[in-house]
Parts: sequence; structure tokens; C-alpha cells
Amino acid sequence: MNKKQIEQALRDYNWMINEIKRQRELLNDIDTSSLVAQSGIESSLPKGKGTTSDPVALEVIRRDRKSKWVEKLEKKVLFIQTRIHIITDEREKAVLECMLDGMSMIAISQHMGLSRSHIYNIKESIIEQFAHFEQNGHNGHFGQKRQKMTS
Repeated sequence: MNKKQIEQALRDYNWMINEIKRQRELLNDIDTSSLVAQSGIESSLPKGKGTTSDPVALEVIRRDRKSKWVEKLEKKVLFIQTRIHIITDEREKAVLECMLDGMSMIAISQHMGLSRSHIYNIKESIIEQFAHFEQNGHNGHFGQKRQKMTS
């Protein structure tokens, strides 16, 4: 992910978590009322070319698309979750947690009693660390610490 994508994932984290949860519940719930085949005169009418009129098949297709979308959201969320540990500065941790909870930059600024520009600088530092972690193939600062500890 590039820095812009990381920033967007941080901004969207809270709703993505909520949406993943909601979609998982819906995907696990089978609603058979929408799967009833057409009957009466509609069943004898010609169907459009290239499309299926089978409601079960259409529901399978819809659920498959939804499942793939949820997988994309999960990848973004996991990207963030696997990097949270690299933020060690207390202020940066606080800003990150507020962002992940869905707070706006203005709300975070008011909550922490810091200027908006200071909060934006902290956010940029977090994004930079996440991007640096990505570029170093997960070896960043923590790989060096592990080497020292095992030497």
C-alpha cells in the first residue's frame, strides 16, 4: 500500500470493521424467501440473453461478489492490525487509537488538547512508519531489536 492508501485505510478502519461484522452475519444467514422461483405467466415469458433468471443462481452470484468485497475489506483491516505494534510513542498510540475508533482529526485535536496541525503531523508520522514497515518487508525496527535480543 502507498501512503495515500494507508491514510485512507486508517480513516476507514472503523466502518470497515463494522461492515465486515454486518456482512459476515448476513452471509451466514440464509434467506430463502428471496429464492422462490417465478411462477404463473412470468415463468413462461422469454428471458433476456446472457442473463440468468434463476433466483438461486443470482443469489449465489450476489453473495460471491459480496464475499469478495468483504475479503478486500478484511485485507485492509489486517494491514492496519498487523502494524499497530510498531507505533511506540504514547502520543502516536493515542492518535492512532482515536483514528481507529472513528474520531475525526478535529475531535482528536480537541480530545488531546493539541493543535490540528500537531495532530496531522502525528498522523503523518504514523503513516510513514506503516509505509516504512511495508517497504522493509516486516523487518523494520523490530527485526533489528529481535536480532540484538537473540545475539
